[in-house]
Amino acid sequence: MTDAQAAAPPTDPATIAALAEVAAARGALEDELVRLEATARAAVDVRAKVRRNPGKTAAAVGGTAFVVLGGPRRVFRGVRHRVFGAPDPLPASLLPEQVEKAVRALGDDGAKVRGSLEREFAAFVDTNRKGDSRFMRRLLLTGGVPFATEASRLLLKRLFGGSPEDVASREEQIRARRHGPGPGAPTG
Repeated sequence: MTDAQAAAPPTDPATIAALAEVAAARGALEDELVRLEATARAAVDVRAKVRRNPGKTAAAVGGTAFVVLGGPRRVFRGVRHRVFGAPDPLPASLLPEQVEKAVRALGDDGAKVRGSLEREFAAFVDTNRKGDSRFMRRLLLTGGVPFATEASRLLLKRLFGGSPEDVASREEQIRARRHGPGPGAPTG
């Protein structure tokens, strides 16, 4: 095909109709791109939105500032104080800084803080009072483990019909494999 043939307008009616559809689609696409660009610019133009709706903008900024600065919490606390009365103030104390911070972190109601501190101190005393049971547990473990080992050795002897020396020699073999030979074991 030569350049002259490619530049000649088509004579086939179907081709002419198809070219007209392509040209119309291009025009529609250009129109949509212009509308899309205008919509994007309008969406980003904050100054124009503020000029059109100054009341709504001020309300949105004020509401955001109210929430960010903790307004709902303060309003709720104020209403609660008016309905139920103000909580007891925290007692003045001579506590170290770290303890004072920990007490302040418990809240601003003196009675609740006092109750919380009393409960935690009582729990602390109870856990330290249970030191006797800790001693008994330790005693049972230190005495019970050797006893349980000997009982299992005798049980194995009765079940499998071996002498206690055979069981002991098997235990020595197992220990030697796990930890190496024990003290006094022949090396060689």
